[in-house]
Amino acid sequence: MKRWLIQHREALKLVLGRMWRTPMATLIMLGVMGVTLSLPAILYVAVESFSRFFGSLESEPQISMFLALDTKPEDVKQLDKRLREQAGVKDFRFVSRDKAWQELRQNAGLDELAGGLERNPLPDAFIIRAKSTIPAEVELLRKELVQWPHVEHVQLDAAWIKRLYALLELGRKVVAALAVLLGFALLAVVGNTIRLQILTQREEIEVSMLIGATDRFIRRPFLYAGALHGLGGGMAAWAMLYVVLYLFNGSVEEFARLYASDFSLHMLNLRASLVMIGGAAALGWLGAYLAVSRYFARIDK
Repeated sequence: MKRWLIQHREALKLVLGRMWRTPMATLIMLGVMGVTLSLPAILYVAVESFSRFFGSLESEPQISMFLALDTKPEDVKQLDKRLREQAGVKDFRFVSRDKAWQELRQNAGLDELAGGLERNPLPDAFIIRAKSTIPAEVELLRKELVQWPHVEHVQLDAAWIKRLYALLELGRKVVAALAVLLGFALLAVVGNTIRLQILTQREEIEVSMLIGATDRFIRRPFLYAGALHGLGGGMAAWAMLYVVLYLFNGSVEEFARLYASDFSLHMLNLRASLVMIGGAAALGWLGAYLAVSRYFARIDK
């Protein structure tokens, strides 16, 4: 075990020494990887910030629950009680049929038409706001309300929330697609870098193989190199993202204040930051592994 740890320590020291002796090449490599990773990160931050902002708006989807025309006052009280106990309901208000008819006549100028009607055709109604803004959960609440007694019809005004969630979902898919494509680009960059290192050290590798070095021993420094480049690229991407958000947030917040809003772009949380940096290190390791495996495959032929 001690010998195994010593081998890994020596491989790590060897890689760090090579990176230190070529600072310009290392910085360029980390910069390219940082830019590659920061692009989907910036788009992800924008999508999640908008999602958080719209989720905090006081514009929950509205549900109109219309009662049967023969509903009695005691039945209305029972429905009022059930709505207060309903977990998915944020708040609600009762609109009587007489009040609704009066408002309709005033707003639409239907006094002459109303005079020709024998009775008020409008039903009593409850205007309900749901706690959740997720379309699927609001739809479940609507389906439950429509089954209550004395309820004639339940109408859900959630077209805006469906469009919003569809747009945000599209944004998330774009982020995922961009991340996958740039992930392959990152593999290619790391793989090409490791391939060049292998070519410059080919004679050293061949001598090591002649004196009995195993494939694992030869592969180890290159894997460390790939992982360290990926780790450094991930940290560079995080730093670039922080700088971009710092530069943009001043203008974004100033623009939002013109519309009485406190919207701003939020930096990645700890979990997302670790995923980005750790994922970059894993991609770097994978790129190096593929490059070394390809070299060994050529030797075996």
